[in-house]
Amino acid sequence: MVSSSMKYVHVDVFSPVPYSGNSLVVFPNAAGLTGTQMALITKELRHFEAIFLEMAGDPRAYRARVFDLMEELPFAGHPVIGAACTLHALAGAAETAQWTIELKARTARVETQRRAEGRFFARLDQGAAEFLGTWADRAPEIASWFSLARKDLDDSLPPETVSTGLRYLIVPVQREALARARISIPDLEVRLAAMGAQFAYLIDPAGMEGRHWNNDGIIEDVATGSAAGCVAAYLRRHDRIGDGRSVVLKQGRFVGRASEIAVTAHGSGTDIRSVEIGGDVSLVGTGRLDVLPDVRRS
Repeated sequence: MVSSSMKYVHVDVFSPVPYSGNSLVVFPNAAGLTGTQMALITKELRHFEAIFLEMAGDPRAYRARVFDLMEELPFAGHPVIGAACTLHALAGAAETAQWTIELKARTARVETQRRAEGRFFARLDQGAAEFLGTWADRAPEIASWFSLARKDLDDSLPPETVSTGLRYLIVPVQREALARARISIPDLEVRLAAMGAQFAYLIDPAGMEGRHWNNDGIIEDVATGSAAGCVAAYLRRHDRIGDGRSVVLKQGRFVGRASEIAVTAHGSGTDIRSVEIGGDVSLVGTGRLDVLPDVRRS
């Protein structure tokens, strides 16, 4: 083991108060850590995700790597928002600040605002959306993957694969069906891949509430920023939200961690040129790893 120490910050994202929303560990200065070390640290701390930052030459620009308990993610919304607010807090910056965070899938630009002691708000521009296919003809099959019947889906909207960094199959469901949904198949990842998707997100369009699980169905996410951008693009494409109008997407109720994500999409039809997500971030605490994993560089 390597006995160098490293500091981290614990934040809750998409909530104005601590101990709600989606928890996150931010390592503001992770220079020198390997991917293997990052993965081991993430599993040790057991937050849903962790983000590791390294300054990219400019004090407002950083390179980042994001890990969940299973793998490295090329993009993720809630870690980027939490990281930007952490950087704002540590920098003692003015009331507002702008940050550039470079991830494997894309470079994100985030604007942060100080709202109170230990509380911030951030807005992330996820860029343009891609629409990769609709699957209305396979709606009964898709419903069965989540322990639902065809009648549990929203007939007025098709299942559709959308990307703003990660590729999600957006599945519109009836309000009463959302609570009953569960992943019921062992090979969801394979079936999603056949539709050009990496993950699935269930959305009740009338109630503006969603759910998302790891593909094995074991862990339910509290708030999924990368999916929220896809939902905004999807709803705008189908004229369910106005051009440039911010609406609130709720998530986390079923795991006791209520979260709210502000989502906005600019454009029309399949030409959604910009998608933004935003939310509150609460600083919960700080910590330090006194011992780091001693592994070969990856």
